[in-house]
Amino acid sequence: MHENEIDTVRALLQSRPRPSSLAERRQRLDLVAAADPIAPDIQFKPQMVGMLDAEWSLAPGSDTTKTLLFFHGGGYCSGSIQSHRRMVAETGRAARVRTLALGYRLAPENPFPAALDDGLAAFEFLLAQGIPAASIAIGGDSAGGGLTLATMIRLREAGKPLPGCAWLVSPWVDLEMTGASMDEKDAVDPLIHRDYLEELADAYLGGTSAREPLASPLHVDLAGLPPTLIQVGSAETLLDDAVRIARRLGAADVATSLEIWPHMIHAWHLWAARLSSGRMAIASAGAFINEQLTT
Repeated sequence: MHENEIDTVRALLQSRPRPSSLAERRQRLDLVAAADPIAPDIQFKPQMVGMLDAEWSLAPGSDTTKTLLFFHGGGYCSGSIQSHRRMVAETGRAARVRTLALGYRLAPENPFPAALDDGLAAFEFLLAQGIPAASIAIGGDSAGGGLTLATMIRLREAGKPLPGCAWLVSPWVDLEMTGASMDEKDAVDPLIHRDYLEELADAYLGGTSAREPLASPLHVDLAGLPPTLIQVGSAETLLDDAVRIARRLGAADVATSLEIWPHMIHAWHLWAARLSSGRMAIASAGAFINEQLTT
């Protein structure tokens, strides 16, 4: 059943092949990632974080004293609040928390470290709202996963309080693309391939080394970070990014859970309306966040 379901998502992606221009790529991601309707009982509210667009979501019965701060994927060059709205809102429902999705600045117009500066600003915005750090989860998919780690590292280095937990979905943590799965899974991954990631990395880095620890958190000391849940699909070229960062976190004595979901593709949670494995993964993430956060 799971294999048949994922085939419908593959068909959706094939029906809208990736265009060459950046503007069209951004539009395409918004279309394919937001292909399914959002539940009518979710409340959304726009929010400005400095000059950045952000959006609150709240499902019935959720605890407004706890927050999931979410950074969308898209290789630092695309993705938006719109593309990830359903994924974020349903995870908030599962975790029974309020969510804040951040529209951070995108490359190449705003290269590294603009997105990181924005992630840090969003966390500090929540603290300024009176939400304790221990009541905040930070999460993201793909580039948003790397940004989640980098934001926590910046907080730690500045001696500031860390979030209660972190949630990484299909995280991109190695901008050099040295993982073996980059080639081993190339034939089965419908979304992420080496040449595409090289293009995105160049745009984001803007001349910064791909081994810069805050751009590639695989190369940074991870000690002291909060409990972390990592979810990745078995059909991803970024499988080894998830496996290696889980190992690095564990070796640094960070409480870490790694879930590898059979047959699933990059950031499959986006299509949870069509995928039972997407709904189960969101439920697992929600349970983790709810368990870790305190009031």
